Amino acid sequence: MTDVTGVPVDVLNTLFHSEQGGHEQVVLCQDRASGLKAVIALHSTALGPALGGTRFYPYATEAEAIADALNLSRGMSYKNAMAGLDHGGGKAVIIGDPEKIKTEELLLAYGRMVASLAGRYVTACDVGTYVVDMDVVARENKWTTGRSPENGGAGDSSVLTAFGVFQGMRASAQTLWGDPTLRGRKVGVAGVGKVGHYLVEHLLEDGAEVVITDVREESVRRITDKHPQVTVVADTDELIRVEGLDIYAPCALGGALNSDTVPFLTASIVCGAANNQLAHPGIEKDLVERGILYAPDYVVNAGGVIQVADELHGFDFDRCKAKATKIFDTTLEIFARAKADGIPPAAASDRIAEQRMAEARRG
Repeated sequence: MTDVTGVPVDVLNTLFHSEQGGHEQVVLCQDRASGLKAVIALHSTALGPALGGTRFYPYATEAEAIADALNLSRGMSYKNAMAGLDHGGGKAVIIGDPEKIKTEELLLAYGRMVASLAGRYVTACDVGTYVVDMDVVARENKWTTGRSPENGGAGDSSVLTAFGVFQGMRASAQTLWGDPTLRGRKVGVAGVGKVGHYLVEHLLEDGAEVVITDVREESVRRITDKHPQVTVVADTDELIRVEGLDIYAPCALGGALNSDTVPFLTASIVCGAANNQLAHPGIEKDLVERGILYAPDYVVNAGGVIQVADELHGFDFDRCKAKATKIFDTTLEIFARAKADGIPPAAASDRIAEQRMAEARRG
């Protein structure tokens, strides 16, 4: 069933009626000349202009793309709030296979669409988009971050994203085992692309035993050619069942924690870079019941957004790294709040973020 625009009714119900909705603005964008079809979702500007990346992905349907934009932008509101940034949450998705339809003309058209929001949304990289793409987008839209250093930007934000996830892992280890080191721990990383391969480097430097999987053979080879001691398994289903796994790090697409995976997790901690890891409400409780400590994804993967936000004010890497290091303390705070309130860490994090946004609205 659809409404007069042809958009499935369940998407509109999500936007206007569900707890996952509450978005301020959703923009459907099209440029037929270039083939651009995009969705820009602004969840909240209570803390400042909405900030979030642009995902370029071959969604099966337009409805799926809209739903992803809604979920991702909501997550950015919470991520930016927990990172202490003066930014609300927004996200954009471009529909299509970037390896087939991404062109300069399409990216310029997208830049004009973002510019039409006059600063209410600041864009950056995400899955399927890269620094070189943001350089093109920035030619039509001054509210663009994640650009190359040659064009006044900070470069690849994956570096600090991985660093922040590593800090979240250290905090998780401190909470569960009383020691922030990962030395001697077995860590499984699902997805060793833009962020995952940097995370593997941190883990190996800290003395962890690393197991990886990725759908892209070249991504796996990049790791194993440099670090032959890293173990490779066929897929995520095998990874979550690895005997003796201490930490599971989902670093690909969302929904990694669901009714099909949580019952089989051998790890005691889940801490990864992927957005929206909890497939549906209630999964966070399933993790608690199984005794698995979950580090909220939007907290630990905030290093990248810290970097791109800093770019708007004149990028300083050392300043950004210092802010990303505080993810360790924020994660500890969330675990302490969860224990004190008798709720899952995901709920504790949501409460803290919602309190900050509410205070900003009242102010």
